[in-house]
Formats: sequence, C-alpha cells, structure tokens
Amino acid sequence: MIATAYAIPDVLVFLTSALLILVGAVGVLATRNPVHSALSLILALFGVAVAFIAQSADFLAAVQIIVYAGAIVVLFLFVIMFLGVDRRETVRVEPLVGQRVFAGVGVLITVAGLITLFARSHWVTGAIAVSSSGQPLATGSKNVTQLGTAVFTTYLFAFEATAALLIVAVVGAVLLARRERSVDAEGSQS
Repeated sequence: MIATAYAIPDVLVFLTSALLILVGAVGVLATRNPVHSALSLILALFGVAVAFIAQSADFLAAVQIIVYAGAIVVLFLFVIMFLGVDRRETVRVEPLVGQRVFAGVGVLITVAGLITLFARSHWVTGAIAVSSSGQPLATGSKNVTQLGTAVFTTYLFAFEATAALLIVAVVGAVLLARRERSVDAEGSQS
C-alpha cells in the first residue's frame, strides 16, 4: 500500500471548495426563488473552479468561471426573467395527457443506462491532475492539448450529453415562453 502525505493547505483548499459546492447545491434545491437558485448555482460552480485550480487544471477553472458561471447562468437568469418569476403555475392541469408517466419511464431508462455504463466501463477516479503523469505541466499548451484529447476521446459521450441537455433546456424555455405569450394574446383578443 502506498502511503500518501497531504499538505495542510491542500486539505484546506479541498474542504473550502467542497463546502462551496455543497452550500451552493443545497441553495439551488432549497430556495424557492429561481433567481436565488441561479445565484446559488454560481456559488457551486465557483467551488468547482477552486477544485480545478487545486488540481492544476487552470484552463478548466477559467472555462468554469467564464463559460458556466458567466455565460450559462446569465442565460438561465435571462430565461427566468423572460418567463416571469412572479406568476403562479397550476401544476394540477396536465396539458399533455400522460406526460408524467412518459417522464417517469424516461428517468428509469436514463438511470438504467447510466448504471449499465458504470458497470461496464473501467472509469477511474482520484487522479491527482489532468495530465497522465500526475505532475503539473510546465507548458500550458500541452495541458490544453491533453485536455482536448481527453474531452473528445475518453469523455466524448459525457461532453455530448451535457451539450444536448443544455440545448434541450433552452428549447424548452423558449417553448414555455411562446406558449405563455400565445395564451395571453388569445385571452386579450376576446
């Protein structure tokens, strides 16, 4: 068994990032105001960026802050404001008959697929850094090259699934906004 020594600053950075992530995630789930949930999501994403910096993945940390905490959450806030946070929704009315059953079947299929992927794959966790040697690289361009190779080979499915989920979320928000506008327009014409 290999003995591993941890430096106190490394443990403190890890605990800080873990605390930021957990508090942000609980805030996303616990707050009823969608704007506060989006702000809690920014906190969680910032904690992930701190964890990336601790792993010497500076490029990923920058992408985490600029793309996710910046652009994506701003997009979420735009959609939240566009849909209106002050309107009450009636969840008892089901516009599409059977949509809840269909969603439940979809969730079961997705969870079964993920369990199957985890059972058949040989994914390993606990790597010290993004580089294969476990040591931080001297040149940033080589780190970005290795990251790009890993994203588009080993983690291509997860990368594409995340992109698809983001596209589906935006399309769903646009459809919800268009449906609300068409219902409001019909109500004002009569």
